[in-house]
Amino acid sequence: MATHVITGAGSGIGAAIAERLAERGDEVWLWARDAGRARELESRHPGARTLVGDLSEPDRLSWALGHQSPPDRVDSLIHSAGVIELGSVGELTPKVWHATLATNLIAPAELTRLLLPQLRAARGHVVFVNSGAGLHAYGEWGAYAASKFGLRALADALRGEEAPNGVRVTTVYPGRTATPMQEKVHQQEGREYDPDRWLTPRDVATTVLAALDLPRGAEVTDLTVRPTG
Repeated sequence: MATHVITGAGSGIGAAIAERLAERGDEVWLWARDAGRARELESRHPGARTLVGDLSEPDRLSWALGHQSPPDRVDSLIHSAGVIELGSVGELTPKVWHATLATNLIAPAELTRLLLPQLRAARGHVVFVNSGAGLHAYGEWGAYAASKFGLRALADALRGEEAPNGVRVTTVYPGRTATPMQEKVHQQEGREYDPDRWLTPRDVATTVLAALDLPRGAEVTDLTVRPTG
């Protein structure tokens, strides 16, 4: 039975990944921002265990994890949490930039650092759920795209550093996916939201599991998945 730590499991892609892994009998640890959220996740995902720490405050993650008992080995660390705020470069404030980079880039880097001993022990797998915005930046998407471009660089650097330790690293770039975040994006864009046009969270979860389930001698470094039609 494999052990997985997942961020962003409260909804959308992260929740779908947690459900798929639990369905096949794996041990799932879900990252929660506070104790109340942890109780919600445990209720939604029976049998799951939780770890608590606010990803918007990455400087405090080491302290938070040090007061808990994480698993001794981690077969996969899946970064699915993220925040978004659209706006032009001429309008975005430093507060938005800091908040976006803290949650989308610095927190994944810090959480990976903190769990590297367990990942190395398991010869595990780090999966970054990125975005199409991590490959192409468009107007009004500057802060979010910058965080996702940075996440891509983090993954590439980590892969080169940890290959000698047997740790695999995969980045998944989903296109638009029917999640609460996508609904918020449509509101900010002033567009009508039709979830049937987009990928489902389980589509992306299937892509993540395909990467995880490759034989030990193989590694997918980058996967792009898009809605058809």
